[in-house]
Amino acid sequence: MIQPLTQGAEWFQILYEVLTNINNVILVFIGIPFGLQLIYMLLFWLPKKKFKKTENINRICVVIPAHNEEDVIYDTVKLLFERQQYPKDMFDVYVIADNCTDKTEELAKKAGATVFVHTDDDPKHHMVGFALEYGLKELLKYDEKKHYDYMIRLDADNHINDEFFTLMNDAYNSGAKIARPYESALNMTQSGYTKACGLYYIFDSRCSSRVRERLHLDAHVNGPGSLTDMDIIRRIGGYDTVTMCEDTEFNFKRMFEKIHPHYVEDAVVYEDLPSTLSDTYARNKRLGAGNTRLLIRYTPKLFFYTFRNLNLSFLENWLTYIFIPICPILCLWLPGYYIYAYIYHFMNLPDATDLNSGIFSLVKGAIGHTPTWVEGTTIIIVFAITVLFVFCGLLQATLMVLSDYKKMGAKKRRELISGILLFPVFSIVYVITITIGIFTKPKWKKVRRNPVKKEENK
Repeated sequence: MIQPLTQGAEWFQILYEVLTNINNVILVFIGIPFGLQLIYMLLFWLPKKKFKKTENINRICVVIPAHNEEDVIYDTVKLLFERQQYPKDMFDVYVIADNCTDKTEELAKKAGATVFVHTDDDPKHHMVGFALEYGLKELLKYDEKKHYDYMIRLDADNHINDEFFTLMNDAYNSGAKIARPYESALNMTQSGYTKACGLYYIFDSRCSSRVRERLHLDAHVNGPGSLTDMDIIRRIGGYDTVTMCEDTEFNFKRMFEKIHPHYVEDAVVYEDLPSTLSDTYARNKRLGAGNTRLLIRYTPKLFFYTFRNLNLSFLENWLTYIFIPICPILCLWLPGYYIYAYIYHFMNLPDATDLNSGIFSLVKGAIGHTPTWVEGTTIIIVFAITVLFVFCGLLQATLMVLSDYKKMGAKKRRELISGILLFPVFSIVYVITITIGIFTKPKWKKVRRNPVKKEENK
């Protein structure tokens, strides 16, 4: 509710009223995307989409960009040839060794991959988008003889379930030109931290992505395990994005071309999750910086296509990615405003709030008397935090564990209890690290792999 400014008031009272009006607008603004996530949670019960089985066996090229990944690249490539329930002569693996100074090239070749060596001395080009831009141009030379039907992109640490290619092939033959899989973790059960971290990222696969697919909204295709029709790659001449979050931008561009991205839930990609606060910070620096810049660039176009095409997918994408710039609001604006507001009211200055209106009337009914600003606001804040902690935290994590614990690499649900309890805490860590990331300039660099024995996911 916008408060009218008091005539003839002192400067500090006017400042308070101005800040209060801004804060009221901000609360409405951040409530909309939070409401969307609540809808995804409430529609948790929707059945997953299954694509029709096909007898067609299409030719696949697997593309893996890698920068100094000697720790993991051999197993990633080798397991594709050993474990995939798909004809071995119908897929090839290509590794793009980008500015590598280790044995990535040698080990990838040893495992059976064709390797494209990319060297670029420009530090501004040390991002995965430039590696893919180079690698896919090289791939098109092989495609002239191989005639691939679609591409599967993996990261160097990714493992996939044994039926992955078969399931993606069913989706492709059902008309999917762009598709994403279910994203899970290799090291989900390593510690309470990785369990909470995994639950945070898995929510988008188990809840958000399933609801989008069932409601015919465009999937969010974010790189690992994604399918792309080779006709798209041929038409654009390789890869047409080189930003920090090139995978998201690539998906936006295809949506603008009226290509409908899908979600293949039974196809599962497993990746190495951050296991420490420093690992999370390193990952979220890229997410925070890249997605914020991308959102600034594409917001007008997303709204334009929403109304031009009467397609809510563009608006839904915006509402999801707007969580990134909301993080500094949660970390900086809200604490700053309420600290100032409490100081203002504790000093018994004239109250600028009508305590008999709006949500304060509900507080009055609950406590039996008209609350002071401090009483009413404290009760509202405590109630809001409790609801978020219990309903959008513990309950959300519990639902995911009850339904998808096997996809998370757990043999029994109780293995993930510590992750459920730490889930709300990790959400706070996520918001803080994303906020820091927005104000930094991250680089694509070697990721520290977790020293745990990873069970192969079947």
